[in-house]
Amino acid sequence: MGYSPDFIKKMGSIVEDVRDVDRDFEIKVVAAFDDACMACPHRGQTECVANEGSNEHVLSMDWKVIKHLGLVEGKGYKKSELLNLTAAKVEPADLDFLCEGCSWLSYGVCKEGIGELRKAHGKLTMSSE
Repeated sequence: MGYSPDFIKKMGSIVEDVRDVDRDFEIKVVAAFDDACMACPHRGQTECVANEGSNEHVLSMDWKVIKHLGLVEGKGYKKSELLNLTAAKVEPADLDFLCEGCSWLSYGVCKEGIGELRKAHGKLTMSSE
């Protein structure tokens, strides 16, 4: 899934790195363009230009997640720490708020991924809807 072949390739690489249990690395938390954005065909010079309001929408989702996880914008965290925090603090149903308006939310893959992450970390999931 994605906006273009280049975006799909970049997102696949990111997902592969995150799922690799043998690799732990630092991830800088940003409410701005990130590594995935750099491969998006809707990337303008300094903001998302997919449509009117898209940049504000993307930033609002970034900030919701940052606040929900209790992170500090601009700070680096180990991948393992972020996965542990996500497993502990995010239920699949939380994505209805955190990712509200995201065009991918209706596909269910993100909720499924959160459910799998929680199971892997021994967390019970209240709802997978």
